[in-house]
Amino acid sequence: MGNVLIIDDDEMFCEMLSDMVQDMGYGVKYARTLDEGLHEAGSGNFDVVFLDVRMPDGSGLEVLPRFRELPTSPEVIIITGAGDPDGAELAILNGAWDYIEKQSSIKKMTLALSRALQYRQEKKSKTPMVALKLEGIVGKSPQMRACYDVLAQAAETDANVMIVGETGTGKELFARAIHANSSRANKPFVVVDCAAMPESLVESALFGYEKGAFTGADRPQVGLIKQADGGTLFLDEVGELPLIMQKAFLRVLQERRFRPLGARQEVESNFRLVVASNRDFEQLVAEGLFRKDLLFRLRSITIELPPLRERPEDIRDLVMFHLAKLCESYDIGPKGFAPEFLDCLMAYDWPGNVRELVNTLERALAAARHEPTLYPSHLPSHIRIKVARGAVSKESHEPDEPPRVAALPKLKDFREAAIARAEKQYLQDLMALTDNDIKEACRVSALSMPRLYALLKKHRINRGTYAAIEKE
Repeated sequence: MGNVLIIDDDEMFCEMLSDMVQDMGYGVKYARTLDEGLHEAGSGNFDVVFLDVRMPDGSGLEVLPRFRELPTSPEVIIITGAGDPDGAELAILNGAWDYIEKQSSIKKMTLALSRALQYRQEKKSKTPMVALKLEGIVGKSPQMRACYDVLAQAAETDANVMIVGETGTGKELFARAIHANSSRANKPFVVVDCAAMPESLVESALFGYEKGAFTGADRPQVGLIKQADGGTLFLDEVGELPLIMQKAFLRVLQERRFRPLGARQEVESNFRLVVASNRDFEQLVAEGLFRKDLLFRLRSITIELPPLRERPEDIRDLVMFHLAKLCESYDIGPKGFAPEFLDCLMAYDWPGNVRELVNTLERALAAARHEPTLYPSHLPSHIRIKVARGAVSKESHEPDEPPRVAALPKLKDFREAAIARAEKQYLQDLMALTDNDIKEACRVSALSMPRLYALLKKHRINRGTYAAIEKE
């Protein structure tokens, strides 16, 4: 039996939806504010949350990630009285199961709930995975846990994987982790840096060549694609792959066969492909610099690595992990660090991400020499300056006195606006409750049909779905 939480400030809608959920045989509770809903979700074991967008104490879309971060990680179905394409996009990007307008039919809501609960049940019945091998990858933030979930999915298959993220976010580490957790772990992991290879050498490096294939080819060379046979081929910065090679490589992906330069026969290579890039591929395709058909083949599974500034809660773990590694590498005793040292690191935005953090720690160790404790003074000056300037700027913008209450409208105008909002919300809920049945809506609301149509027109509620009823 599944448990469902409804978070909506409209009590009538909550009761209607609760009846629907109970009729389906599931447990249900509802909350009228976001704070109450978050408290209920945190203390209960809910599988699905119906979450309204416009709530008295904030936007449901803004707090959606907090529900996904709960230990039970319930599936969230967004419900809204006023659909918005941008809101729908934001909801899906933040992990919502579905985005449904309240005017939708009851059948659509029940179907979304049934599918979400079916998914939860199937996920619970799966055999738990063994612990992932995450050598060098550090982080427990919700963003990183989401990346680990996709990594685990990728490791179970041979599908092509695209890893995207800013420079220094650890794309190669994730590629190696996919390989290490896959059935190919004991086979080669071959790295190809597409940005470092001269365009004239890309073909010979990837495909290999026979002796005499070109001037200087005094002996045969096995290409990188063949070297990855049975294992994983990792194309780093794949966005830099020349256009002429993109077409040739597309055929290799389709056939897993290719012809080395100067060879008469094709050779086969059973490799698994992982690629990485910090480029915007939609823009590259639009500019004609990357083939759309190749892009479709590359991103069967996509892992989007978050920048360090979006997961500051991981900085402490990263500092401890890399400080220990660096101290061991330099054969020096373990170093401690003052709280202010960590505070300074937390306040910096890290444009170079984890790679910049590691380089900074290395410089701090060099500056500290034999001192046992690291302080902000051991950090590079540009970091300390940026943090100091940011702190001063923040303080200077803090108000010296509480802000004054904005001028109030006239009571009459305020009352009329409030009544109009309430009237429009009632009509939207009425049509959702009656499944757009005009006759039933008139019965429930005790309004005449002409009066109901006049109100729908006044509040610009779409009458298209009621036209057929009107003609009966």
